[in-house]
Amino acid sequence: MRNIYERRERLRLVFILASVALVCIFLLISNTLMKSLEQEERSKMEIWAEATRQLASVESESDMSLVLKVIQSNTTIPVVILDDTEAPLWYINFDVPKNDSTTYMQRKINELKNRNNLIEVVISDNMSQYLYYDDSVLLKRLSYYPYIQLIILLLFILLGLFAFDSTKKAEQNQVWVGLSKETAHQLGTPISSLMAWIQYLGDNGNVGSDIIIEMDKDVVRLKTIADRFSKIGSEPQLEECDLNEVLLDSIKYMSTRVSKKTAIKTNLLDKKINMKLCAPLFEWVIENLFKNSIDAINGHGEIIINEIDEGDRIILEITDNGKGIPKKNFKTVFRPGYTTKKRGWGLGLTLVKRIIENYHHGKIYVKESVPNKRTTFCIELKTDKYQA
Repeated sequence: MRNIYERRERLRLVFILASVALVCIFLLISNTLMKSLEQEERSKMEIWAEATRQLASVESESDMSLVLKVIQSNTTIPVVILDDTEAPLWYINFDVPKNDSTTYMQRKINELKNRNNLIEVVISDNMSQYLYYDDSVLLKRLSYYPYIQLIILLLFILLGLFAFDSTKKAEQNQVWVGLSKETAHQLGTPISSLMAWIQYLGDNGNVGSDIIIEMDKDVVRLKTIADRFSKIGSEPQLEECDLNEVLLDSIKYMSTRVSKKTAIKTNLLDKKINMKLCAPLFEWVIENLFKNSIDAINGHGEIIINEIDEGDRIILEITDNGKGIPKKNFKTVFRPGYTTKKRGWGLGLTLVKRIIENYHHGKIYVKESVPNKRTTFCIELKTDKYQA
């Protein structure tokens, strides 16, 4: 039971790793394609530069129709040719504005120099020209493709994880509802039988009244437990009640069931705090946290409850001086199946989290834990107003 969700977590990890691998493969393919296109354009520019060199050094009677055809074939790659003094001789495929064309071209030339897309055109032993070229429109558009592709893949991964987590949560909810309703149903029959037996024993006078009273308390307790499970299995109704009264009832119940070596201290606000609560379930939360603290101190130590008024919320801090919780497990302790005990299903804190967050719209978390010194669980309950 400790590894009840281990398989699902492995599948989730496999999905993430597969998605990351897919992203890397697509980015590698895109990068390779871009490099190939860049190299192809470089080769075209080298051919174009050679054609330019031949045109500049040609004799008047030579047939230059092929050279001119090569030069004219470039309709997409921006090119500018500079002389030895870096003055522009001519350029093509630039979207030059009619006004201030000189400033525009000088800025473009500086940009191309920074990119270092340069081909030297040797006209003669003592004369050279310098060809600078920019990426074609097609290559520029393709340069955005990997980023678009990455965004789409990341969205796909996020949607996949969202669907995965939603399915997991829906499955957990079905398990909770089914388990809770079945537990409440199964407890109903023996509780009714016990109540009849207590009535029978009391009427016949075979058992002392003190024993009957204690047995009746235990049956009432079983009815409370069954009621809690029935509320877990459906959306509970929240009713206005005094938070401190609910807390004190829970503390009183737990105080009679712990070792005398366990000191329980409370620092509650000296006022009535009316809040919307499901009292039976909230008492269950406090009892579960108490039981965890008792296990942590091994029956010998101190448990302190602090209540803090933050104006728009009430904060409850339950602190013990037990063995503590490793920081890496601060969130793990609330997952189904997690337990450090040899016996148990690891559902106590999961139920606590569900009751606080799903039903009371609050928060619960491990605030701090210092090994063998103190561990503090914190509950935050929002409240717009309460009656002082």
